[in-house]
Amino acid sequence: MLKIKDKRFFSKGKRGIIYKGFIGNKKIAIKIKNPASKAINRIENETRWLKILNKKGIGPKFIAFEKGKLIYGFVEGDFILDWIEKNDSKNIRKVLREVLVQCRAMDKLKVNKEEMHNPTKHIVVGKKVVLLDFERCNETKKPHNVTQFCQFIMSKKLSLILNKKKIKINNKKLIKLLKEYKQDYTEKKFKEILKFLKV
Repeated sequence: MLKIKDKRFFSKGKRGIIYKGFIGNKKIAIKIKNPASKAINRIENETRWLKILNKKGIGPKFIAFEKGKLIYGFVEGDFILDWIEKNDSKNIRKVLREVLVQCRAMDKLKVNKEEMHNPTKHIVVGKKVVLLDFERCNETKKPHNVTQFCQFIMSKKLSLILNKKKIKINNKKLIKLLKEYKQDYTEKKFKEILKFLKV
């Protein structure tokens, strides 16, 4: 059993409750099932996928799974919308690219993270760009991580902020590129999306 000190409540979601604490000097997050949730084996599912996705540099660093508790490295930073509000277009484009590259890696693994169309609490930007919450992650023949994140880029919520930062996107053109990408998921089509978004 890992020795965790200074454990305290951090946040609560539909399916999980998160505490933060320390193992030695390392700040960690501890995730347990929300007793109010009817979802089954979500913490176990997230544990499985974190181990796989960590090998591709995706997600917070998995530490352990003990007695129904998922323990991983605590991620410092701002949620993506708050971060975008505070940054300039050059840095914003870099972060959008990094998220899309991680989405592409998941598409190539034939994995759906889910909720990438509204990932306001699922992407933290600090020293690195880290995706969170893999409880609903699943294998699929038709992954949609890249397409869902592009839906988020086109959403009113984000496009209003991007416009203020002088980042304007032609939604019709982007939708066309996404449809082409979904036909065969090639690297060439993905690069066309990056080029169009100027990221």
